[in-house]
Amino acid sequence: MASAGGHWIELCRLEAAFRQWDCQFVSTAGNMAAPLGTRPVLQIKDSSRDNYITMLRSMTQLLRVIRDFRPDLVVSTGAAPGAIALLIGKAIGARTIWIDSIANSEELSLSGRAVRWVADLRLTQWPDLADDRNGISYFGQVL
Repeated sequence: MASAGGHWIELCRLEAAFRQWDCQFVSTAGNMAAPLGTRPVLQIKDSSRDNYITMLRSMTQLLRVIRDFRPDLVVSTGAAPGAIALLIGKAIGARTIWIDSIANSEELSLSGRAVRWVADLRLTQWPDLADDRNGISYFGQVL
């Protein structure tokens, strides 16, 4: 799950890690091509913490997608809809991974901080932001 733009590009660059799995890609942008597999990319409504109506729509759409696909793992590169996806994924028993955008070089994103309790693995793309005490790891950069 990734929002449009840089978040989506970062997720697509991780496609080698997903080759062995049956993946369902989800984005806030329409007409996207999945980086692998035969499933179409599902589009959901974009949302932010500033608009509870769109956030509720995103949550409802993600609930349907995750309920129907029943993933073992939910991965997101952001933004707010990705945090919602991790929350729903965790609720159905999936493992969850949050990869904070490379754009967040000063501090972890708000969504990255919000998923602290639901992400099994939280990654930053900046070594200076890694913090073992707070469960933030650095494995390298996607871009």
